[in-house]
Amino acid sequence: MQTAQNTTAPASTTADVHERIRRRAEEIYVQSGRVPGRDIENWSQAEREILAEAETRRGPTAVVIKLNGVNYVGEYQTESSEGYTPGEFAMGSSVTVRLERDKMFIKRPNGKELETRIVRKME
Repeated sequence: MQTAQNTTAPASTTADVHERIRRRAEEIYVQSGRVPGRDIENWSQAEREILAEAETRRGPTAVVIKLNGVNYVGEYQTESSEGYTPGEFAMGSSVTVRLERDKMFIKRPNGKELETRIVRKME
């Protein structure tokens, strides 16, 4: 096992999805009375909502992990991910990773592993 960093949002997060998250976070800010200092909470809630909505509309999705200067894109099937939800690994957080051939296993906060198939390596 190695320690890596979740450096990006899920690979499925395009500029369009990022903008939708930004707009939703702003809506949450306004709806909650424009309370200052809740940017992270508002963004996290918006990200969960938008990514969950996007997740229900497609099959495989991916997570990007940076290990020793290399970004690994690991694709997984939602139905076989044992309840993993996008955003479970906070962006920039350290995660424990195990690589085996074309597979990447990421230790989840609940102790289970998210099994992915490595579809791309970006140096």
